[in-house]
Formats: sequence, C-alpha cells, structure tokens
Amino acid sequence: MKGKDSIVLANWFGDRQLNFLLGVNALVVVVAVWLSHGQFVSIDNLQSMGSQLPEVGLLALGIMLSMLSGNGGIDLSGVGLANLSGMIAALVVPKWVSGDDSPVLYTTLFCLIVIAMGLVGGLINGLVIARLRLTPILSTLGTQLLFTGFAVALSNGASVHVDYVEPLADIGNGAVFQVPISFCIFIVAVVVLGWLLKRTPFGLRLYLMGTNQRAAFYAGIGRERMLIATYTMCGVLASLAGLVSVSHTLSAKWDYGNSYLLIAILIAVMGGVNPAGGYGRIVCVFFAATVLQLLSSLFNLLNVSQFFGDCTWGFLLLVSLAFADGDPLRAIFGFTRTRPSPATSEPSAAPGSPPSRGDPRDAGG
Repeated sequence: MKGKDSIVLANWFGDRQLNFLLGVNALVVVVAVWLSHGQFVSIDNLQSMGSQLPEVGLLALGIMLSMLSGNGGIDLSGVGLANLSGMIAALVVPKWVSGDDSPVLYTTLFCLIVIAMGLVGGLINGLVIARLRLTPILSTLGTQLLFTGFAVALSNGASVHVDYVEPLADIGNGAVFQVPISFCIFIVAVVVLGWLLKRTPFGLRLYLMGTNQRAAFYAGIGRERMLIATYTMCGVLASLAGLVSVSHTLSAKWDYGNSYLLIAILIAVMGGVNPAGGYGRIVCVFFAATVLQLLSSLFNLLNVSQFFGDCTWGFLLLVSLAFADGDPLRAIFGFTRTRPSPATSEPSAAPGSPPSRGDPRDAGG
C-alpha cells in the first residue's frame, strides 16, 4: 500500500509543470494577501473568483481535449457555440414553459436544450473534421463564424433577456456551503474528464492517437470515431460554459466572452498540454486556470489596467513554455546539458514508434 502511495506522490510532484504551477499559485496568493491587507482571501472575493473561473475553465478543458487528439487539433468554436446554445434556450424555453408557474421544469428544460445544442454543435465539428478530413483549426474557425452568425441572426445583434427563475439563477449565482454552484460544476467536469482520460480505454486511445497516429491505426483505433467523440465532448463542455454564463448574467449575447478563447488556449498551454497532441494532465490545466483567475482578481483589486493584464498573460505563456523544457533556459543563460555516454544511453526506439512517456494514461491525472 505504501508503494502505491509513493508512486502516486511521485506522479504528482515529479511533474515539473505541476510543481511550477503550484509554486506560482502559492506565490500569487501570498503577494495578493500582502498587497490587499488580507482582503484578497475574504469570503466574498473567494466566492467571486469561484464564480468567474468556470466559464473560461470549461472552455479550456475543451481546448485540452481537442489538442490531445493530435494532428494540430484545436477547437476554436467554443465561445460561439456557448453563446448560441444559451441564446436558443433563452428564446425557446419561455414559449413552452412559464418560469413563474414551473420553475424546476423551466430550469430543467433550459439546461437540456443548452447541452443538446452543445452536443449537436460538437458533433458537427467532429463530422466535418473526421469525414471531410479538414484541418481542425480552419474547420472550427469556420463553425465559430457559423455559430456566431446564427446567434446574430436570431437576436438581431441584441442581447436576449432571460427571466429571473430562482433555480436557473442559482446555477450561476448560488452557492452550496459557501462554494459557488458553478464552481462545483467545473470541479465535477474536471473529475469526470480526468477519470475518462486516465481510467478508460477512450483515454488511452486518445493519447495514443495524439502521440502516433500510425501506431494508433495499426492498433485498430478508429480515427473517425475518436475524433467525432472528442469534438462532441468539446461541444458539451462549451455548452456548459454557456449555461454558466447565461445563468450568471441572466442574458445571452452573441459577442459575450470574446476574449475567453485566447485565455482558454493560454490555460491549456500553461497547463503543459502538447499542442501537437498526445500529452496533457488535467490537474495541470486546473491549476493553470486558477493562476490566471488569481492574477485577474488581484489586478481588479489593485485597479490595474487590462492592457497590463494582457502583457502578463503573454509573459506567463513564455515562462511556462520555457519551464516545461529546460533546454530554452539553458540556451538563454549559456548552460550546456551533460549528455550521457554511448555506453549508458538508452536504446533508441523503433522507427515510427511514439516517444517513451510510460503509460500515456499517466498524463491524465
């Protein structure tokens, strides 16, 4: 039993990216508490951060999934799909159910329509990329414009008001034991996705496909089926982000959260997800999201300009990329790495085999 515990600890704290993110989180909290004279860790501020994080965090999980699939995979349609899902539910549900008469039914139907729209939008992305074999970045850029265009057409470019219905409003503004419900939704998504990537055949196949598509092909992994399933899940995650945003603001607009896409990509890259596919740990993505949220809240408390915040995101991206691999830092400071002698070097992998990282599912923790 002790051996298993030591292996778990080694997997957690043997990851340089995870250690870096934990250190940055701790450093930001200490500095923020000192600069704000303790106001930063007040219950109100912690709840505010917890309610803001899920929107961009859920989008970042979708970005992670699409990147893991390899072949330059990325889903740029998340924000557009999130806005469209919330807008369609806001327009359709009041025509069928009265929020005053049946608030629970209203909220249930609203959530189902939002998630169904995300599933359909993700399925469209998956079919276009898998069946037509189009480049993911261009395909999802096209569907992003398509989803946004539909939202503009449905609303005439205006904001769609959502009536106050207590169960629905609680999703974005309520709390359970002082913890925002939206943050609980994000945590559940992280846990479920982490289990899916680490403990199921789907996760192993996704990592293998992202690492070496030829090896995945010879292993009998269906590329089309995997891509369709992956991008469908990305769509569901985007729709959950849309549900959180609509329930938080009680309105839906086609251009809401335009900056979230770049922040979500930054979170995934800061979390150590390989943009080429095949590697990424969901726990690192979670802590990368908390770093950006902590910094954003600190900047708000200190009345720092948003432009300075953008510079900070870029600086953090460069630092995280350099820290993930020691070679860039050694090159900057003129250090050289001692290379192993031929007698002690590891045998080379067979041609076409994926790089050795142990069990690919170890990245899913």
